[in-house]
Amino acid sequence: MVMCSVEPPKIRHLLYNALSPQGKDCCIVWHMAVRQLKLSMERLRSHLQQQNTRTYEVIETPVTVDRMWWTNLILRSLRLILDAISSVIFGIMYYGDSPTVLPPITNLILLESATALATKIRNKKLTSEEVVKSFIARIKEINPILNCVVDSRFDEALEEAKTVDKLIQSNSMDEKTLEETKPFLGVPFTTKDCFAVKGLRQTAGLWCRKNMIAEEDADSVRIMREAGAIPLCVTNVSELCMWWESSNTIYGRTNNPYHTCRIVGGSSGGEGCIQSACGSPFGIGSDIGGSIRMPAFFNGIFGHKPTYGIVSNLGQEPKASGEAMNFLVTGPMCRYVKDLTPLLKILAASNVHMLKLDQKVDVQNLRYFYIEDDGGSPLVTPVHSELRVAQKKIVTHLEKAYGIKAKKITLTKLKEAVPIYFAKLASVEEAHTFCQELALKKGEINVWMELIKWCVRLSKHTLPGLLLGVLEKLNNYKKNSSAYPKLLTMCADLRSEIKV
Repeated sequence: MVMCSVEPPKIRHLLYNALSPQGKDCCIVWHMAVRQLKLSMERLRSHLQQQNTRTYEVIETPVTVDRMWWTNLILRSLRLILDAISSVIFGIMYYGDSPTVLPPITNLILLESATALATKIRNKKLTSEEVVKSFIARIKEINPILNCVVDSRFDEALEEAKTVDKLIQSNSMDEKTLEETKPFLGVPFTTKDCFAVKGLRQTAGLWCRKNMIAEEDADSVRIMREAGAIPLCVTNVSELCMWWESSNTIYGRTNNPYHTCRIVGGSSGGEGCIQSACGSPFGIGSDIGGSIRMPAFFNGIFGHKPTYGIVSNLGQEPKASGEAMNFLVTGPMCRYVKDLTPLLKILAASNVHMLKLDQKVDVQNLRYFYIEDDGGSPLVTPVHSELRVAQKKIVTHLEKAYGIKAKKITLTKLKEAVPIYFAKLASVEEAHTFCQELALKKGEINVWMELIKWCVRLSKHTLPGLLLGVLEKLNNYKKNSSAYPKLLTMCADLRSEIKV
């Protein structure tokens, strides 16, 4: 006892060295479990202490979903326990795994922006064939590691690049005319596997679509072709593009280029991944609840979710119908922020007049707000401290560099975001249910039976997809409850708060 109290680190070190390799592994996992449980309890203690000390500006509206304080406490405690358990499970799953380092970039063409490549192709400093070959070589180099590309048209792309070079060499159109009529002439691009690219598979990550070949291009792909761009391949997505990672039973999981043991976000995760790894100059994504924004964040690139009705959604799966069309949008993804505006101008097509993309913006005249949490949902893991620190750095930078004071707010009803989301989806009567979409709209899957099959590895669906089906079922049972209209009203109130 005296020895342990005097030199516990030394004693632990000696005991650890005395263990067998299997014992060491168990020791590490046990230590991880204890550490995670302590961290979870500390978070709970910290949360309870802060409930009476918060001085955030809180925006309130009359409608709330009532929940007793003790219910919140129970739910929060359960979530903390689940956090600890999941950390241990994933710790065991990935114990000993080390990330694979991507091959270094030796071809400087891969580091050019899309607009810079277009300019150099037009003024004959580069050929389109040279550029396309460079990105094909990079894809072949990284895809065995990242698993981001799921179908390709490399041979066709090279032939199209040669045609572009012949056009430029013929001097039949001057550089200015080419810039105005085909601003991305000869530049390769990629798109997520929910958009139709003629001749390529269009699976949307759904097993029963694995052999479906697109017979024509989606509108966004066609528009980019008309601007001179050359499609190279399609990239991985989550099942029916409805999850925040990119994994499905057809192609498996896409790996993060910064750390291959991590995910890429979703559903446009394959697209975010290939941009980040310099496998494509730019790409096309789609977004309902973060499918462009999360992969952009996870992979360190730029993505933009436009206002609905600006960019055509025609030619992508699953199709949106009725009011659901207001949720789904198509937008650009790229490594350089300067590419976003010219890409959106092209994708907006005849709707570009609805935007003011050439208008100068004075950052001093903008209002800046930030939030640090979702309002306190007991079922949501708190924002990681590293992210809070990064956010604080941005707030400090705005103030020191530009004299801009960002305003901290708390939207308390945001903690009901998930129930609101499902209530809004359920309110769209014209749309098919998720379980119907999983069955290609030919009836619907038996989600309970599929869950049983998943447990014995017989299901062709992913666990997230099945759990979404379960949540949808449970949500549909609540449509006649008193909470349902409250959630719809809360959604309208929350929208009003954000607009204030």
